[in-house]
Amino acid sequence: MTDDAALVQAYLNHVRVEKRLADRTVALYTLDLEKLSSQAREAGVALKAVQNPHIRRWVAQMHGAGRTARGIALILSGWRGFYVWLGRQGLIDHNPVQDVRAPKAGKPLPKALGVDEAVQLATHHEDADDPALEARDACITELLYGCGLRIGELVGLDVAASGSARGWIDAQDGEAHVLGKGSKRRSVPVGRQALTALAAWLAQRAAWAGEDPALFIGARGQRLTPQHIRVRLKRRSRLAGLATPVHPHMLRHSFASHVLQSSGDLRAVQELLGHASISTTQVYTRLDFQHLAQVYDAAHPRAGTRSGQAPEPLPKMVVPSAPPKPRPK
Repeated sequence: MTDDAALVQAYLNHVRVEKRLADRTVALYTLDLEKLSSQAREAGVALKAVQNPHIRRWVAQMHGAGRTARGIALILSGWRGFYVWLGRQGLIDHNPVQDVRAPKAGKPLPKALGVDEAVQLATHHEDADDPALEARDACITELLYGCGLRIGELVGLDVAASGSARGWIDAQDGEAHVLGKGSKRRSVPVGRQALTALAAWLAQRAAWAGEDPALFIGARGQRLTPQHIRVRLKRRSRLAGLATPVHPHMLRHSFASHVLQSSGDLRAVQELLGHASISTTQVYTRLDFQHLAQVYDAAHPRAGTRSGQAPEPLPKMVVPSAPPKPRPK
């Protein structure tokens, strides 16, 4: 076992000095290898003698103990790197972690606002001393929720179309032309409320305008960063009285979910979001079903059985007793 400790220390020195990994990463590797050494000691095997079945059994034990799939995957990554290094040193002829995968993690549903919450956020007006700031933030909210834009697409919008424009809004036709993932362009419709908010912002923008062609700028005339918009949106959601802090992608999820609930047209939602594959958009069918299930739970008189509640007992049936048999004479 002393040899095992020396091997672990040599590997940690390798990743710290030769690979120059961050101290935090080295600390995580240290914890992973301490767990590996502990498991090997309990099994009575040296680290160099660990086999594939050992690793699989330890993964099953971690999963049974409640460790998340992501946590197990990170541990396996640390173990795999250690055995790759042992192989390069000529100390083992096989990697016992090879082909071992963590349990499949379920994909969490995207977080979306309810329709009332989204409208509450969009219609919120601050009693601010700066009307330009309020007009800008209101327009940002309307475009994120009304068009389902990604934060990068929103930040890339310019005031007008030009040869270098990443995106722009054609107010006359009611369309936003954006540059999405993979440098793919798409056009999405802009609703009446968003166009009204855009006109209000453009009327105020002139007071801040500099040489930057960006649609959304700060008081110094420079294009807003995604982080700046996240901070402003989170603040707006708090002031609007929403229980959940809102981030830009949550409004994109809300847009997709609400359009799907109203239309049922998954292919149209795919086009509006700019998804290359329909499978990416299908997550909103799960979100839509979740919404329908909540409505059912709240409205149907017999929905209590879905929520883990015991069904009401059936009324006890009263069976009439048979008439007595005549006694033999």
